[in-house]
Amino acid sequence: MTTRRDFLVKVGGAALGVTALACAKGRADGTRVDTTPAAAKSTGDHRLERIGIQLYTLRTLLAKDFEGTLARVAEIGYKEVELAGFFGRTPVQLRELLAKHGLTSPSSHIAMPDTDAAWARTLEDANTIGNKWVVMPWIDATQRKSPDDWPRIAERYNVLAAKAKAAGLRFAYHNHDFELVKVGDSTGLEVLLSKTDPALVDFEMDIYWIVKGGGDPFDFIARHPKRFPLMHVKDATAAPERKMMDVGSGTIDFAKIFAAGAASGMKHAFVEHDNPADPSASARASYMHLAALRW
Repeated sequence: MTTRRDFLVKVGGAALGVTALACAKGRADGTRVDTTPAAAKSTGDHRLERIGIQLYTLRTLLAKDFEGTLARVAEIGYKEVELAGFFGRTPVQLRELLAKHGLTSPSSHIAMPDTDAAWARTLEDANTIGNKWVVMPWIDATQRKSPDDWPRIAERYNVLAAKAKAAGLRFAYHNHDFELVKVGDSTGLEVLLSKTDPALVDFEMDIYWIVKGGGDPFDFIARHPKRFPLMHVKDATAAPERKMMDVGSGTIDFAKIFAAGAASGMKHAFVEHDNPADPSASARASYMHLAALRW
């Protein structure tokens, strides 16, 4: 996943970011991920009111035609976007382009700042765009070589998050699967969850990477309620391969996860596929599945 880190560095700046869920209710019960196909499974009264997409999915298209790609995103039906990088636009230009196409950006993937001044600029840019969250999407392998590194990372996040809060923003961390690898008696993700201040630090649960890493979304939700206001939604084939798929093409029961929204604290859900064969078709297929999903 160094490609995502390198991509953030290449395009520069923060990133952009489904808003309120309709009456998501239920509670986590510790049940493991249902590995039967989720399509046409749930017929309840609840659904996603607004569906978002992480524009990293469409990065190759955005690089060629930024505004045209935003227009296609809106045409598909997406209402919110989360973007990694500015693609040469200023925060003001991004805000205006999003508004032009009826899109908003509740969250933003950003790079780890080198200085306090860089962090202040990142927060200013996020506010200009209209973000509510700034999201750290990756921890470089050089920064997490020993068990002692993880508490230090957590404390750094507390400091950054306090500054974000003072600027009227929330700070969140987005997981992959490396955080589920055992580190001493725990895992990196458990250390981050336990050592960060819930009043300051939120988490963006990437459902696919939790499952890929052998974790259980419901277990994390049950043990860390209200810590996951943001979700990345992408599907997986059956174990052991757990290949990344468009939403609705794999084995994850998203309706069941969304039904636990009262416990997880979920407010925004973003479709993502890290390396789709056809980015536009992937975005459309995932949207159509989620738009039809009920629980």
